[in-house]
Amino acid sequence: MRGAPYDAAAGLSGNGFWVMRLFTEHPASVGQSYGAHLLFAARVGGRMMLGGLACVIHGLLPFLFQTTGSRTIRALHDEVARPRHADGEGRGPGTTEPEYLI
Repeated sequence: MRGAPYDAAAGLSGNGFWVMRLFTEHPASVGQSYGAHLLFAARVGGRMMLGGLACVIHGLLPFLFQTTGSRTIRALHDEVARPRHADGEGRGPGTTEPEYLI
C-alpha cells in the first residue's frame, strides 16, 4: 500500500505500536506529550480563528479591530517559534521560521 504509515515488513498483524507512534512521534519530537500538543495546537488554532474573524470584520467595518490581526500574528509567531525541547535546544532568538509545523 503506497504511503502506508506502518512498517510494511510487520504488516497489520504486528503488535499495534505503529498506531501509537502515529499519535506520539511528532509531539515527542518537540518535547510534548500527545495531550500537551493537542491543547497547544487547539489554543493556537482558536486564536488564529478569532484573529481571522477580526480581520474579516475589519474588512467590512474598517474602524473596528484596526490592529487585532497584526497583533495576533506577532503573538502567535512569538509563541510558536520559541524553543520547546525539554533539553533547551531548538531555535534561538532571531529565528524567523517556526520550530515545527502544527
